[in-house]
Amino acid sequence: MSFVVAIDGPAGAGKGTITKLVGEKLNLVNVDTGATFRCVALNMLKENVGMDEEDKIRSILEKINIEMYPDGKIFLNGEDVTKRIRENDVNDFVSPVSTIKIVRDKLLEIQRKIAEGKNVIMEGRDIGTTVFPNADVKIYLDATPEERARRRVLQNKEKGIETSYEEVLENIKDRDYRDSNREIAPLRKAEDAIYIDSSEMTIEEVVDKVIDIIKMTRI
Repeated sequence: MSFVVAIDGPAGAGKGTITKLVGEKLNLVNVDTGATFRCVALNMLKENVGMDEEDKIRSILEKINIEMYPDGKIFLNGEDVTKRIRENDVNDFVSPVSTIKIVRDKLLEIQRKIAEGKNVIMEGRDIGTTVFPNADVKIYLDATPEERARRRVLQNKEKGIETSYEEVLENIKDRDYRDSNREIAPLRKAEDAIYIDSSEMTIEEVVDKVIDIIKMTRI
């Protein structure tokens, strides 16, 4: 028997930070689904595989090995790519890659397998609508594009990645449009998800609100 918390929302809404902190406080396994797509995108970039090269993409998916560790480290085929998958070329490529059906199908399989028999908190774009439509708790975490860009710049700086606010804001707006208008598993709020606008909230306030929602469901 497992318990699943699904947190969806647009790029830069703070899903990763909130999911990590809530998972630590409630002893839930944290699954970063966005990182799995980033790993595929990076693998395709490294192998110089284009969006329309289905046979080569399929070959990558057959051999791909993604490992996630409690300390936040992410390994792709035995290599530490924790920082690499957050760099600009991957940021620009991951949204188009996430529209490829065979990629989504393979990662859906991986993501569901990770959650089997565990109490998990999982964040992404379509967890509550596609990956776990029957999740015990569904939350849609949002913030204004400007606030999300500000947060992403600070986050990147902490990781040693230099990006300009204007560049990040433009990237976020483009990503919002692509994610919301793609044919396969578009970004949208599940009908039964609880909406949280974190634009004017501190990280601690968002964490407390999410924990309250989870505790109400588990009682």
